Amino acid sequence: MFLVHLDAVSLAFGPRKLLREADLSIEPGERVCLVGRNGAGKTSVLRLVTGIQEPDEGEVRRHGDLCVSELEQILPGDEGRQVGTFVAEGLADIIQMTQRYREQAAADLDPPGLKALQDLHSHIDAHGGWHPQQQVESICSEMGLDPAQPMKALSGGWRRRAALARALAPRPDLLLLDEPTNHLDFEAISWLEQRIAAFSGAVLFITHDRAFLQRLATRIVEIDRGKLRSWPGDYSDFLRRRAEALEAEHHANTEFDRKLAEEEIWIRQGIKARRTRNEGRVRALEAMREVRAARVNPDARARVHIEEADQSGRKVLDARNLSFGYGDTPLIRDFSLRIRRGDRIGLVGNNGVGKSTLLRLLLGEIEPDAGSIKWGVNVQLGYFDQHRRELDLDKTVAQIVGDGREYVTLDGKARHVVGYLRGFLFSAKRALTPVRALSGGERNRVILARLFTQPANFLILDEPTNDLDVETLEVFEEKLTEYSGTLIVVSHDRVFLDNTVSAILAFESDGSIRPYVGNYSDWARHGRPLASGEVKRSQADQSDNGTFRQTRPVSARKLSYKLQRELDSLPGVIESVEIQLERLRSQTLDPEFYQREYSETQPVLDQLADLERELEEHLERWSELEEMSTVFTSKQ
Repeated sequence: MFLVHLDAVSLAFGPRKLLREADLSIEPGERVCLVGRNGAGKTSVLRLVTGIQEPDEGEVRRHGDLCVSELEQILPGDEGRQVGTFVAEGLADIIQMTQRYREQAAADLDPPGLKALQDLHSHIDAHGGWHPQQQVESICSEMGLDPAQPMKALSGGWRRRAALARALAPRPDLLLLDEPTNHLDFEAISWLEQRIAAFSGAVLFITHDRAFLQRLATRIVEIDRGKLRSWPGDYSDFLRRRAEALEAEHHANTEFDRKLAEEEIWIRQGIKARRTRNEGRVRALEAMREVRAARVNPDARARVHIEEADQSGRKVLDARNLSFGYGDTPLIRDFSLRIRRGDRIGLVGNNGVGKSTLLRLLLGEIEPDAGSIKWGVNVQLGYFDQHRRELDLDKTVAQIVGDGREYVTLDGKARHVVGYLRGFLFSAKRALTPVRALSGGERNRVILARLFTQPANFLILDEPTNDLDVETLEVFEEKLTEYSGTLIVVSHDRVFLDNTVSAILAFESDGSIRPYVGNYSDWARHGRPLASGEVKRSQADQSDNGTFRQTRPVSARKLSYKLQRELDSLPGVIESVEIQLERLRSQTLDPEFYQREYSETQPVLDQLADLERELEEHLERWSELEEMSTVFTSKQ
């Protein structure tokens, strides 16, 4: 018995075909991970399942009164609500059903009506609709949430927990997760894994976190050239079987092309051959030509190039007795670090403990309260910033990466920037697209592509894996493994840390930053708990061209006048953006919307994507300022 079945579904946005007669079934109790490149249509498949998106062709069938809940990628805002009120919103549909049940129960029903009423009663009973308040209190208790606590008091990780509680409140038959680990720290990811593993319903999820995928998936569905290809088993099984299938496809295509070439030679022979040829062979050749014309070749693999500078001196950096804090809250205390040429260091810690602050101290963006930092000779730095502050949203991808020039220099040779960007999976058309129209994963690829054209012998990468698809991530790992320079990586991607670093700096629960030899798994075997930090720290100013200005440590006891005005204005700004989003979403839900010309629909979809990103940025900024304000208030 299936919960959802996609039968020969096709879906396109303008000339871009995402699905071609694709089939998919989700069975009760299974955990299915949907994989594919950025832009392949993974989120569109989730929308097809929920009914938000209708297919161009084919049919989406759902079993009976299927209850589907979704944990969305964007963290919830607060909007002045309490946690219990927010979680109760997950029961809205079930509560409406109970109202309908009471209305129908009061009516004079015939036998079919009574049977329908009984089925409705069973559905409400199965999904906790009779006692919604008890259901909310129960799920909040299970999640460790206080229903009376304001949403604004929760950190990002706890907001994710509240969002999952809302999704689980109606006891769904099918739970949808879109990049659930994005921006979560190790503690939150571990908790989420345990909670999803204990869920008895079916799960359909999208993730780039391979450790999360390996632990939870019982089946993997890949979007491959418009088809949905199912691979039973975990991620390791998927990699092995897909490699075997691609190899077999390559051999079959090679043999087919060889035979086709022979037949083409035969048909082009002279008069003697045409006298003796048979019409059956001609028809077979015509059929072979049609098969060859319809073939969709595998997508080109990502090709990442890292431009290396001349070797640095043996000493790269010495930091001695560094201390730093915000107000009365110390983050780093008496920390020393020696970095030598070729070191590969991973920073491991939960959100808010000071990883990015340590990087900013080392880079000279902010000055330490105490201690000193000395750099070695001939050090050429490349820095990836998780906040993507250096992108000009109005410039095209090619303008950003080429710095206004048509060619970039790689290994001493000039290469056209559009050709270089193909290796980062940007088509020629996409390379000429403004950055504001790109997804989060595409923006990450732009920054990496730009960074890697600049010669560097010391790379500092702050959360470089966020929003990248798995394929690009694996190619990126391969190139970092080959990189001969010095490397510091901040990441919550456990597999990425295992594959790229040989030493760990762990921000541990006793407040120390302790070094370990080995990768993430080697550190994890020590069983040392990490520090828990939930307050985001304010960011230092940065100039538009990406160069840094040193700033003094924060010592204020309350928000500045400018920051307080910004905080006060953000709720109105957020409400305005949400109204615009609701208006655009209403347009896209119109069944006739996708029947219009591409030139009419695409601007609306682009504006929708821009507003969604803008809303997320406003919510993150509001959360940052609110938490800063809370910290200052608690110190008074």
